[in-house]
Amino acid sequence: MALASTEKVILGSIAFAIFWVLAVFESVPFLPVGRTAGSLLGAMLMVIFRVITPEQAYAAIDLPILGLLFGTMVVSVYLERADMFNYLGKLLSWKSKGAHDLLCRICLISAVSSALFTNDTSCVVLTEFVLKIARQHNLPPHPFLLALASSANIGSSATPIGNPQNLVIAIQSKISFGSFLVGLLPPMAIGVLVNALILLCMYWKLLSVQKDEEDAASEVVAEEDVSSHRFSPATMSHLTYLNSQEENSRFEPMDIQSPPSTVNGNANQVESLRNRLTSYENEIHQVSSSAPALARNSTASEETLHNGASQKKHETAASKEVVSVNGLNDVFPVKHSEGKETLASRYKRILWKSCVYLVTIGMLISLLMGLNMSWTAITAALALVVLEFKDAQSCLEKVSYSLLIFFCGMFITVDGFNRTGIPGTLWDYMEPHAKVNRASGIAVLAVVILVLSNVASNVPTVLLLGGPVAVSVAAISSVEEKKSWLILAWVSTVAGNLSLLGSAANLIVCEQARRAPDLGYTLSFWNHLKFGVPSTIIVTAIGLMLIR
Repeated sequence: MALASTEKVILGSIAFAIFWVLAVFESVPFLPVGRTAGSLLGAMLMVIFRVITPEQAYAAIDLPILGLLFGTMVVSVYLERADMFNYLGKLLSWKSKGAHDLLCRICLISAVSSALFTNDTSCVVLTEFVLKIARQHNLPPHPFLLALASSANIGSSATPIGNPQNLVIAIQSKISFGSFLVGLLPPMAIGVLVNALILLCMYWKLLSVQKDEEDAASEVVAEEDVSSHRFSPATMSHLTYLNSQEENSRFEPMDIQSPPSTVNGNANQVESLRNRLTSYENEIHQVSSSAPALARNSTASEETLHNGASQKKHETAASKEVVSVNGLNDVFPVKHSEGKETLASRYKRILWKSCVYLVTIGMLISLLMGLNMSWTAITAALALVVLEFKDAQSCLEKVSYSLLIFFCGMFITVDGFNRTGIPGTLWDYMEPHAKVNRASGIAVLAVVILVLSNVASNVPTVLLLGGPVAVSVAAISSVEEKKSWLILAWVSTVAGNLSLLGSAANLIVCEQARRAPDLGYTLSFWNHLKFGVPSTIIVTAIGLMLIR
């Protein structure tokens, strides 16, 4: 492809360089506007510099990709509300047989959930679960965080909805969901297994250190803390120590995490209420002999309410006793009606959750049948909105609209950079050495994709290389063209494991771990790199031999 005019080449390169710096680095001191604004800035500069016309800029925005991305995000929000990710978190600690079993379990759950619900979503949800479980077993967090991030990247390669670059490839290549899955499921499965083996080899001794019982006792994390996490793509809510202390004081007379003063206070209050109840015990047995045993051991809040009411209405001790007994009997129909309401709401929620899971399964089946991926995802999202039968604003607010805007700006910026002719010229130079019908050509193509994915990020790499590679390989055969798209999807995805900056999933795990309340842990760049380099090279090479 010939280069454009010198003016367009220079100005287009400047606009793309600004976009690249703002997109790759989270915060730039001289222009701290963020990734989304940086993407729009690059797109605007492409139009202002006349590298691309406004009409071409609008045409560069790929609406099917945005529709598919929006639909999958909405479905993920409803799955989170239906406790899907809560159940995944419970699977991490269910009947765990030690640190090595836990690491393998994290690899498997992270890979499967990423293939179905995108890697970024899985990492946002599961990071704090992993930290809590590691703390509960007094284990070093970084092997498990590496397992989570790297397996999420590898697992997301198997489906078109696993990550953003696969969305782009599936739409541009018109490869069906089923063909995509069949082509990349074997390398994904073997890749996750090899990645887990590498982690076990590197951290076997560290994970084999016996837990100190005394330290473990002080670091115990309650099971309900591990399973009570709630997620949204925009915000992360946590149970504070104060809230957990309040709940424990309500339902548990003794809590190892509560301060001694709180425990003693609760014990004294319970004892005084028991003494007060003793004077009414005979009356209670006579009047409400048919009442269940729960009446004799009613909660402190009910006793306080009845005693307070009796003090306001009666002056003598005798009248207090009579009214208190009558008031005690009046409690039962109230509790019974409340029990009915609770049971009804419980069954209603179970029914709603079942509908969410059925709609999600229907979406996956429709994708496997070859229906339009964008409209299938949007239809599933709207079906969930209608099934909830209430204002959907709270759910739609959790959709990451900044990501959708980022994609719009990126489409325009990359299209403008392609029009300068620089990517085409570079590919013309590499094309004779990157033929996918021979092993050496596949190796060269993989190296190019691997390097560009870590330099320019994986989604821009797919947008830059996808078209030229497909056109070049189409001259060989349609089968080789499909294989080239799958190679692009596999290598650009696994390339994210090379360094901490290689993929958004890595950064999400790092940030979530650092910001987790009372569990904060910093995953360093070098800790990730010394594992990422061998894992990425080995997994990528093995996967390339299995792609069909």
